[in-house]
Parts: sequence; C-alpha cells; structure tokens
Amino acid sequence: MRFQESETVELKAEVTDEIKKEIVAFANGDGGKLYIGVADDGTVLGLNDADGVALQVSNMARDAIKPDVTMFLRYETLNIEGRSVVAVDIQQGTERPYYIARKGLRPEGVFVRQGYSSVPATDTAIRRMIKETDGDSFENMRSLQQDLTFQAAQAEFSQRDIPLGPSQMKTLGLTTHDGVYTNLGLLLSDQCVHTIKAAVFSGTGQGDFQDRREFAGSLFAQMHAAYAFIDMHNQLHSTFAGLKRIDQRDYPEAALREALLNLIVHREYAFRASSFISVYADRVEFTSIGGLVRGITLRDAMMGISVCRNAKLANVFYRLELIEAYGTGLRKIVEAYAGTGAQPRFETTDNAFKVTLPNLNAPGAEEGAHVAPSGDAQEEALRSLAREQGTFTRKDVEKALGLSQSASGRLVKKLIEEGRAVSIGSGKGRRYRLVEGK
Repeated sequence: MRFQESETVELKAEVTDEIKKEIVAFANGDGGKLYIGVADDGTVLGLNDADGVALQVSNMARDAIKPDVTMFLRYETLNIEGRSVVAVDIQQGTERPYYIARKGLRPEGVFVRQGYSSVPATDTAIRRMIKETDGDSFENMRSLQQDLTFQAAQAEFSQRDIPLGPSQMKTLGLTTHDGVYTNLGLLLSDQCVHTIKAAVFSGTGQGDFQDRREFAGSLFAQMHAAYAFIDMHNQLHSTFAGLKRIDQRDYPEAALREALLNLIVHREYAFRASSFISVYADRVEFTSIGGLVRGITLRDAMMGISVCRNAKLANVFYRLELIEAYGTGLRKIVEAYAGTGAQPRFETTDNAFKVTLPNLNAPGAEEGAHVAPSGDAQEEALRSLAREQGTFTRKDVEKALGLSQSASGRLVKKLIEEGRAVSIGSGKGRRYRLVEGK
C-alpha cells in the first residue's frame, strides 16, 4: 500500500499535539483519513502499541475538541509490510465549526483543510459554517466572541429576584447544550457589538444639530441609557384652562417606552449597523435595521399579529416583565396618543422600520392623524361651529378642528385674551361664544 498526503489524507509518524488540528480540519471539511505510523514521505514506520495509540487519539479528541466529534471518528489497525499502522477515518461533522477547546471558537482554534495542510479558518469561513449548521436565526447561532461577561444582565435579573446561572443561560438560549455562548448571549453580554445612536436637533430637520450620543454594552445597559436620554428631552409644559393648570409632557411616556423596546427587541442583529433615535423639535424617530418579518404586513402588525424575529430575546424581555405580550407594542403606542388629536406614524421597508412620535407640545402637533386647519381655515371652522351651535365648549373645538386637548385649550384662551370670544358659565358647564365682528 502506497501512502501520500493529499487534501483528504494526512500522515503522522507518531502521536503529537498536531493531530488535534488535523482532526478538526477534516471534521470541518469533507472528511479525510489520518494514518499514524507513516512518515511524511510515505515510509511505513509502524507502531509498537497500535491499540494504545488508538486509545490516546480517542481520548485526545474527546477532551480537547469541541463540540463532541468522537461519533464521527472510526479507528482501524492496518498491517502494512509487517508493521502496525493506525488509520483514523474522520467524517464531516454535523455541528461545525469544530475547534480546539483551549483556543476557543476563533481562527486560532478553528482549522480547515487547504491543499495538503490544515490552516486556521478565516472569520468568514467560521461564520459560514455556523450558519450552515445552526440555521439562519441570528440569536441561535454560536457567537464568534466567547470571552463574555454579564454584569448588566445579572443586575437586571437580580432586581427581579430571578437567578441567571449556567442552567438558566442554557434554558433561555444564551448558551448551547455544551456551554458555548450564542449570539443571544452576545447581545445580553457586556461585550455586545451592536449599538444605539441618538441625536438631538433644535429644528425639524437635521441642519440644526445639538447633541449626539452612542449607547453600547449589554442591550439592558443600552435600554436604560437610551431611555434616560430621551426622557431628559421629554419636556413638561403647562397650560391653563381657567384657573386649572394642565401639565403635559412632549411625548406620552408609554409611547416612548414601547417604541424603544420595539427598537431593541425586533431589530435585525445580523447587520452591524446601529439603530437610531432622532429627536427633533416636533417629533422623535426610532429607526431600526430590518423591516417586518417576511410575509407580515404593517396592517398585520397593527392588528397584533406577531412573528418575532428574535423569539428568544423577546422571551427574555417577557420574563423580566419588560414587555407584556408579543404583538402589543405598536397598539400600545397608538393607545398612548388616544384623545390627543395626534397620531404616531409607522413606516416599513425591506430593510428598516421607523416609528415617529409627534411632539404634543409642538406647534401643529395635532397634525399626526390629519392636518388641522390653520389661519383662515381655522377661523372659518370656528365660525361654522359658532353658527351651528351658538356657543361651544373646549371639547367642541378639539373635535371640530382636530386639535389635542392642550392645543384646543390654548386656542380658546388666546381667543378670549384677544377679545374675540367670551366665556359663559364656569366649571364643567363653561361654554364660549365668538364676539361678532371680531
């Protein structure tokens, strides 16, 4: 029998540490054969204890290579020219990439066959093998980064008296059955590579830049930091209806919260691009990478139909009571604006999803659902209302002009101050009448 090294054949004179690398490379590729007791030039040297060598290689594969590759190895002792040679038949594994345990799931630990040699795999090759064996779901794939810490996650779980140990991590999907961190683990770790970028503009366009931030680390850390940032810009404004003071923040807190959680839980993390929060004078926009899951329309989503892109991430947030149920976030945002005369806006493309929340205290904020009349049109709408009813309430103005509660209150107050309307009665029975000729 003539021996010669090739893409599928490796020769070793004796057992060395290099054998682990060869087994990994063959298991990550199309398989191959390893002959021990044969020199590189094909000379049969033989082994004194073939059974001991086979056992040594078996123990090495079991203890030093991850995931478990032993089921893909077959051993045979050959008698060549009166000398013993151990043949190890290595099949392609089903949990690629395989790697040297102490080196980890990175190029220095993952090997592939290149010509007659076994060489470190590139990051691209490692990602491809992970995708081929783990599927297309990003959160289920094994993370390329394995040196992870979970201080922020531990704090989040601890606040709710929920343990987060190795068994819980495995159950939630942060690790695989053999303890390898998944991409879900990466997202919740302090080393998360995805970020949220936030910017504040003084006007309604991006020409008047004021502030910029980028939030990194665990998704939990990003969540708290991003909410604190937008909450800081959610100003409180006061108006008066008679002697009653009405306080209203720029944005309903429930809407901000749900929009931020939607940004975090439902984005497409297979892309490294950041999510964006843009605060303008009249609105705040939340833009995330990844449109709706294929087959789901915006109308479906508004009806509460939910096909979650990151089901395990959503499950973690659900267990921590950060979200109440799947498919309710967008409806909660709409409900938060109920009765204000303004409506949030949702836009989706194949690669992005945007939630726009109107500023309730900005001029024209009531234009969310429909354009409110202004100038001469507003004047005519008020006179039409007065002709039909004689007198009217603030709520009548709100409905007739499509204004928010605070905006209609400000308008009535302005009319009285300018002498264009008078107040009749007080309390809940208060009504108004336009002054003729003004």
